[in-house]
Amino acid sequence: MNAVLPDVSLTDDAPVLTPLQWVGMQGIDLPVTLMVREHCRETHARVDAQVDLPAAHIKGIHMSRLYLLLDQLAEGELTPHRLQQVLLAMIESHRDCCSRSARLGLSFELLMRRPALVSALSGWRSYPVRLEVMQRDKHFSLRVEVTVEYSSTCPCSAALARQLVEHRFLEAFADDQPIDRTQVAHWLRQNATLATPHSQRSEARVSVELDLESPSLRLSELIDGIEKAVATPVQTAVKRADEQAFAALNGANLMFVEDAARRIRQALQPAFNQPRIQVKHLESLHPHDAVAVAE
Repeated sequence: MNAVLPDVSLTDDAPVLTPLQWVGMQGIDLPVTLMVREHCRETHARVDAQVDLPAAHIKGIHMSRLYLLLDQLAEGELTPHRLQQVLLAMIESHRDCCSRSARLGLSFELLMRRPALVSALSGWRSYPVRLEVMQRDKHFSLRVEVTVEYSSTCPCSAALARQLVEHRFLEAFADDQPIDRTQVAHWLRQNATLATPHSQRSEARVSVELDLESPSLRLSELIDGIEKAVATPVQTAVKRADEQAFAALNGANLMFVEDAARRIRQALQPAFNQPRIQVKHLESLHPHDAVAVAE
């Protein structure tokens, strides 16, 4: 153990003298702690860590230095300030490689408890999160990306379905005889769904910029804002009253992908910087998806 071991990253020159933009590791397992509505929650993250290698003659960086520094991310709540501290330490640890920049990528699932729409039931929802963090010279940048699932009902399909119901109603009462509300209600109960609009599970992938002064990653605020904008987030545990309320929400919020993207952008712009939105409707009519992007 006391023998001097060779370190070719220090003693050997690179065979080709060129700088490299980024060098490091991907997929490092790490526990991280998040603040979700004033409650600390630990989750399993996969971390990518890299520094630049501008010195053309340096053969390689010191991967173990980066790996050990990542433990700082597991110490207390994950915040923009803590992320910057680790980035600066990564750069400092590689001064002998002339590194000036560092970046981190963190991917994890955020669990949040969601109540049912009407009943007292509730359940857990999992939201994929991706953080992209960089320190380049004196500039710090952080983008937070979340993915939210919701239901979308096609406005065109709904209009076509309503037209069929209308035509069938006129055929059923074509003799111009007086009808009362009870007759109409009975007919609707039997025939209102003779044509139904198509709806599908949909996905909004949204990223925003956060600055160093932000006290937290604002994940619950971002997710809540997206779900409020689309109005039809997928549900967890439900009773029939919840399912009926969900059907009513879908009927009141008919939307194309274009509608969903615009609604989310409008909802987030006052509170978040540089929102980037991509919505995807996993079509039930077609074997392909409909997408819209707003930046």
